[in-house]
Amino acid sequence: MKRQTNVNGNLVEEVTRLAPMEFDEFDDELQSMQELIESEDITLSDQSFDVPIKSLHLRKAIVAQAGTTLRTCIDTMLAREIGCLLVVKEGVLCGIFTERDVLLKIAGESIDLQTALIDDYMTPDIIALTANDTLKTAMNLMHKGRYRHVPVVDDMNRPVAVVSIKNIIHYMVEFFPQDILNLPPHPIRTGTKNREGG
Repeated sequence: MKRQTNVNGNLVEEVTRLAPMEFDEFDDELQSMQELIESEDITLSDQSFDVPIKSLHLRKAIVAQAGTTLRTCIDTMLAREIGCLLVVKEGVLCGIFTERDVLLKIAGESIDLQTALIDDYMTPDIIALTANDTLKTAMNLMHKGRYRHVPVVDDMNRPVAVVSIKNIIHYMVEFFPQDILNLPPHPIRTGTKNREGG
């Protein structure tokens, strides 16, 4: 087995030899792990969604100050590869600006992005969750409100994170990693093979 080490600034490969007994012990350990995995009956139940949302891998909230231009906000979303910005005024959550707002309120309109402010295009008076609210609560809120992103705030209504549909999917995939991650890489729907247009 090769191992790379740094000696006086030079990357050096060291070859270490394992005795046959060590290989046998390694195989035994792999076998034990496989048996443990197969013996565990992991199911997704109603109680699986009673976990607090703080136990998920939530992305830290990216905020924009009220009064920020649309150009700055959209550029920030593109640069960070995020689907929403939480809008704050004096540190307190006052709205959310999402990719849906861009599509429904801005795209195709004659709006000067350099001067138009996020205040006029964000969604105000939004419902937020706390880190101790359950995943079930978040899912219910998303379903009823048709939200893809829900802000997570502290006791003073300051944004700390965002829970998204993606977070929930990642959580569910952890229950069935073999079933989902080992699917063949062939989509169900395929595009046309003929080029369209002139």
